[in-house]
Amino acid sequence: MKQVRIPSVLHDVFGEKQPILLILAILLFGGLLTAVLYLMYPEMTINLPVWRSTLALLLIFDIFAGCIANFTPSTSNFYAARKKNRIVFISIHIHIVIISVLLNAAIGYSIAVWAYTIAGAFIVNSLIGRQSQLFVASLLLSIGLSCVPLLPHIQPYMLIICQLFTLKVLFGFAVDHYGKA
Repeated sequence: MKQVRIPSVLHDVFGEKQPILLILAILLFGGLLTAVLYLMYPEMTINLPVWRSTLALLLIFDIFAGCIANFTPSTSNFYAARKKNRIVFISIHIHIVIISVLLNAAIGYSIAVWAYTIAGAFIVNSLIGRQSQLFVASLLLSIGLSCVPLLPHIQPYMLIICQLFTLKVLFGFAVDHYGKA
């Protein structure tokens, strides 16, 4: 597969070299799922100022695209070689809370999902290089994914966003998928 060198400003997203096909898949998944969510749930942004809707949709796109990007060898290996970057990346992922505030939806739930996801990601990250990492990550992911739908009256769009946020950060990002750490 033909690889392209990624500009340094985008290394945190795509790593250093990425096959063009994977970049297209990442962008297509993120863009299409964001568009489908917006079209299926127009109430998500109704009566909101354009800037809030736009920022929320960009952050939703980031979660969806990142969910796929974090599973690529280039992105996973980029962070596997940079322990400090990985910790910073986990720490700054407050997207889900910002989205819920911007959309005025499921704020309490998003804080709970965020706290669980970040705590789980730090636990999983601490296990890099250990055989138990994948099992613990799978267990924590399964708990998170099965509990979110049980939250009473959560909006369907927030359910999807919360679940993919958990997948992106706790499993997609915190796990060293290719053993390069």
